[in-house]
Amino acid sequence: MLAGEPYRVDDEVAADSVRAQKLMERFNTTAPDDPQGRAEALADLLGEVGEGGDVRPPLSVDLGYRITLGDHVFVNYGAVMLDVAPIRIGSHTQIGPNVQLLTPTHPLDPEERKAGWESAEPITIGENVWLGGGVIVCPGVTIGDNTVVGAGAVVSRDLPANVVAVGNPARMIKSL
Repeated sequence: MLAGEPYRVDDEVAADSVRAQKLMERFNTTAPDDPQGRAEALADLLGEVGEGGDVRPPLSVDLGYRITLGDHVFVNYGAVMLDVAPIRIGSHTQIGPNVQLLTPTHPLDPEERKAGWESAEPITIGENVWLGGGVIVCPGVTIGDNTVVGAGAVVSRDLPANVVAVGNPARMIKSL
């Protein structure tokens, strides 16, 4: 899974998914007046959570432990982070509502898909990035430091540092 090679879901991955579902429920249902409880639930769910971050529920993940958040990351409501492969989010990054970070991919060949094969590619988001509401980041994408991605964009290719990108597929419209 981690190397982008095809795989089928096995008992270990299925057990990890059940674990994540239980921890997601704990995080997503912790009362807003219990910030310590919510922080502990998030720390149990994700692989690494930096200092001073804020993740608003609901949050949906595949496994959770392959997600790394840097310091002072803000994730707004409704994020979906499918972390079959690692997802790394740099410090001071802001993620708008209903953003999807999607590492899984499936074969184009219909017989392979029917047989349950899939693969995944990591997503890396640099420091001080801003992903507007509803952005979708596809498998294998890297977004450079200080980049801004406009609301609703679909990022299917790497974006360099210090640019503004919009649209479907996302395209650079301005250097910062």
